[in-house]
Amino acid sequence: MRKLLTQTQQMMQNVGHSVRSAFRGTLNLVKSQGEIQQVQLSALADETLQDVELMQHFGLTSVPPEGTEAVIIPIGGRTTHSVVIATENGAFRVKGLKNGEVAVYDQSGSTIILKAGRVIEVDCDTFKINCKNYQVTASAQASFSTPTLTTDQIFTAKGQINGEGGMAVQGGNGASFSGNVQQTSGSFTTSGDVSAGGVSLKSHTHSGDSGGKTSVPN
Repeated sequence: MRKLLTQTQQMMQNVGHSVRSAFRGTLNLVKSQGEIQQVQLSALADETLQDVELMQHFGLTSVPPEGTEAVIIPIGGRTTHSVVIATENGAFRVKGLKNGEVAVYDQSGSTIILKAGRVIEVDCDTFKINCKNYQVTASAQASFSTPTLTTDQIFTAKGQINGEGGMAVQGGNGASFSGNVQQTSGSFTTSGDVSAGGVSLKSHTHSGDSGGKTSVPN
């Protein structure tokens, strides 16, 4: 009986040794072409694992750079059936966030941070949006701090346009206005002509006192 108990304990101990627990490793290579990304990683000093599945949350995906640390789960305790469930890279992670804040970041330093106070901050070199329709609804104020604001088609403002830096129109069909145009101060200067009701300011004439026509204005 004692011998049987000893053998049973030995068998259980052997089984426990053969079942591997979760462990840590370092990513060497990521294959991102497939439906599920696969990675090569280093675990123990002389252990390299190939084609380990990198599991990520739906709607969020990334290709971690070389040197990223990973947590590996051997399914059923078998190293050959391992999956990566988490990754971390302290060299690029956004640090110093406040409680409850969230950040999306990449290796180049671009970031999107959901900050305290309902503030979303985007930091990048080029910000591109590809869409059919683009809407911005600002209940208070929308501000642009930029040297130029350009559109290659039509810019339409359904409200009033105010400005303190003047206005310049160049090329195309010039500028056209519908409604009243009022100037309250300063002067209006042009090197071209001005017409009002079909009458030219530069080339109009008047009837003379003796029934003829005056010359054009000088």
